[in-house]
Amino acid sequence: MSKKALIVWGGWDGHEPEQVAGIFKDILKEENFDVEVSDSLEAYADPEKLKTLDLIVPHWTMGEIEKKYVNHISEAVMSGVGLAGCHGGMCDSFRNNVDWQFMTGGNWVAHPGNDGVEYMVNIKHSSSPLLEGFKDFKVISEQYYLHVDPAVEVLATTRFPVVTGPHSLNKAVDMPVVWTKRWGLGRVFYNSLGHVANIVSMPEVSLLMRRGFLWTAQGKALYQGMETPTYTKSGNGNGRVYSGMGDSQ
Repeated sequence: MSKKALIVWGGWDGHEPEQVAGIFKDILKEENFDVEVSDSLEAYADPEKLKTLDLIVPHWTMGEIEKKYVNHISEAVMSGVGLAGCHGGMCDSFRNNVDWQFMTGGNWVAHPGNDGVEYMVNIKHSSSPLLEGFKDFKVISEQYYLHVDPAVEVLATTRFPVVTGPHSLNKAVDMPVVWTKRWGLGRVFYNSLGHVANIVSMPEVSLLMRRGFLWTAQGKALYQGMETPTYTKSGNGNGRVYSGMGDSQ
């Protein structure tokens, strides 16, 4: 039986969201996914439909989203649906929604030097088999500086600073480029590469995304039958109190 994936693209046109969504669709089709593609955030309106998916692939930069849509996605991922994306399409999506940032594992804050910066992506040895066989590689693109959830498992990094700026007098830092995390029973994958379609089409980047899609989509079947996490709103209606998380390892 084919796995089901939903790709939702939109937002800032500079990231070529429609073209990137097409690349993602082709990758998933090659892996025998049944793929739905939407250019509307209303694709997130039906929470029960989202829970029938194996994978959600957001590619929407900036903009605003209704809180209930983020809650629907969160509930689906907590139930085991995978979430995977890249660059600003996932971690610069909705700057005013902290629930989105909490779920995805980080948010963009800067790209010193803008587009055209040459830098190395350094593969990090970890417990994850996702980047097995990968070697360090060079890219010429935006170099993302992100605020990152300390709970993520970092699979690849890049060294800052490369371009001078107000951050340069700080000590050198290794900024996460690729990471995974858990959200309830769901698996989350993020890759900060992918400014435009020709970067996503690079062999290294497209393989990263292929592996990320497959890894996240496997989680639903793996954790089937386990207790599904739930959440309730706190007294002020803003925060979340999470319960029933189960074993998400």
